[in-house]
Amino acid sequence: MRRIFVFALALLVASSFVAALLSPKLLWCWVVLGPLVALALYDYFQTQHSILRNFPLIGRMRYLMELIRPEIYQYFIESDTEGVPFDRDQRSLVYQRAKKARDTVPFGTKEDVYLTAYEWINHSMVPVNHSADDMRINIGGSHCAQPYSSSLLNISAMSFGSLSKNAVLALNRGAKMGGFAHNTGEGGLSPYHLEGNGDLIWQIGTGYFGCRLENGRFCPDLFRENATLANVKMIELKLSQGAKPGHGGILPAIKVTPEISRIRYVPMGKDVVSPPGHREFTSPIGLLEFLAKLRELSGGKPVGFKLCVGKRREFLAVCKAMRQTGITPDYIAVDGGEGGTGAAPLEFSNHIGSPLFEGLIFVHNALVGHSLRNEIKLIASGKVSSGFGMLKVLALGADACYAARSMMLALGCIQALKCNSNHCPVGVATQDKSLMAGLDPANKAVRVANFHRETLKSFAEMLGAIGVASPSDLKPWHLMHRVSPTETRHYGEMYEYLQDGSLLQEPYPASYSRAMRAASAETFESQGVHS
Repeated sequence: MRRIFVFALALLVASSFVAALLSPKLLWCWVVLGPLVALALYDYFQTQHSILRNFPLIGRMRYLMELIRPEIYQYFIESDTEGVPFDRDQRSLVYQRAKKARDTVPFGTKEDVYLTAYEWINHSMVPVNHSADDMRINIGGSHCAQPYSSSLLNISAMSFGSLSKNAVLALNRGAKMGGFAHNTGEGGLSPYHLEGNGDLIWQIGTGYFGCRLENGRFCPDLFRENATLANVKMIELKLSQGAKPGHGGILPAIKVTPEISRIRYVPMGKDVVSPPGHREFTSPIGLLEFLAKLRELSGGKPVGFKLCVGKRREFLAVCKAMRQTGITPDYIAVDGGEGGTGAAPLEFSNHIGSPLFEGLIFVHNALVGHSLRNEIKLIASGKVSSGFGMLKVLALGADACYAARSMMLALGCIQALKCNSNHCPVGVATQDKSLMAGLDPANKAVRVANFHRETLKSFAEMLGAIGVASPSDLKPWHLMHRVSPTETRHYGEMYEYLQDGSLLQEPYPASYSRAMRAASAETFESQGVHS
């Protein structure tokens, strides 16, 4: 697109010049044409706005629509609170914080506070002060030799290939500036993840990209080589993701470029298959033994696994295996079935996998019930874009959270919903070099760091407003939920929260009894009881 623009502009200027020589009367057209050409050139060379870099002059129509939005957009197309998956207010908040622009609102809330499902927190008459710099936790249990001091907000898993190299560069440089971590996604450890020198969480998926043999099996030597890099702070084994849990993938041979071949350690000329499940283990005990192997090969760095909660007995079987073997992950990342930044079948996105809140509460309860919660940190992943979003997942049981789509918005994503088409107009989710060129990594890295900083600041202020001393003191009863125009309940009343050790012996809590009896540390199969 940028090359087409340069060619078209050069052709326009040349033809106009020739026409003016042939007919001096046509010189007057430059009164109009000259400023437009100058504006187009400015758009082409500026680095602040990806849309204008990729679509000079034409892209300004979007900003014109912004000016007349209250009269046209808001009343005839979409209100500020109706857009999906992120409404206009949510997107605007991310943009404003990424640019360090004014993020306050006039004239009160647009929310209907008496509408069912409205949520809020109750403040204290004795608020306390918190600093965004203190919003960190240590991840690493008793088996970990190199614990990691993690921010409470980090970049969720998005692979190179799904995102452009410029987007990956910007995210990693932003992570370095802001002192938070960048999850690589399962597509391998690319040079663009390493160039910015930001902290990395290296994710290993079912394809074992970056640490695989030619037959697709795990390669310990390649894993050790990458896992011991200084930038890599934690290792994450992906069991499933919210967008398409239990679904594998195929990268056609025609899309396997020499660069992707090097990064993923896959051969040229062959389809690259990501199977639905792992081949290095087949049982709960096998999963934990593989995690222990990854921790040893990495030199004792924190290891964890990511999942979207599915069959409850399978996760309870892993908890039983932890008790039986004494092997525990350093953290568990819980993804919501509503998540996803790339491509997924509609049925999987809409109808497979537990939503984040149910999944998070269940995992928290399962660990508490097995007296394992103090050993393992929980990271929640799913549509976190504000201080209130952070506060909510931490109150429900998480220790920290990931953000994916909001980090894309900080990069300049306009929610064009073209992530799966390779036609992302702002160069975030595309491998089209002409579109990618519109995203300037240096400029967008600052915006990513700004968004992280301002969101943590907002979270710290809200934490202080409710009068709690630490994020770890957040509880479900801090979060209020309207269930009718005249009735409210807190989350502690809406969901069951278990007592420590309540799943270690019978009788189990009634809602967990069937799944507990069906779960076994030796197998993921049901022990004759439906769950």
